[in-house]
Amino acid sequence: MGGTKTILEYEINASKRMLYPYISTASGLAQWFADDVSIDEDKNFHIVWDGEDHVAKMAAHRTNSFVKFEFLNDLIEDENAYTEIRLEQNELTQTVFLRVIDYSDIEDEEEVHELWDNIIHDLKEIVGG
Repeated sequence: MGGTKTILEYEINASKRMLYPYISTASGLAQWFADDVSIDEDKNFHIVWDGEDHVAKMAAHRTNSFVKFEFLNDLIEDENAYTEIRLEQNELTQTVFLRVIDYSDIEDEEEVHELWDNIIHDLKEIVGG
């Protein structure tokens, strides 16, 4: 089964420095991204959605800039599934945007948009953005 790549962008009223811990740490992600997030001894992230544990590794990151998680377990059908979250700032307006690049086995693009709209709404409520 092939995956679907979705790119979404959200304006958020918070600094990149403030947002980075929310996208890069288990405790930060647990507040808005999933039901629970923990890290095991191999530094794999265990991300729980709807009672299912999804294992991901942080494949790449740059402080105050972006993180990329590659999903490792069998619950996700596409072996190349990943989520990348980038913090970008417009140099002219200083507006911060959160760009999501989601490559998953969810084929319904509207469903992916709705899912991300909801979780970004939760993040905005936490950071006041």
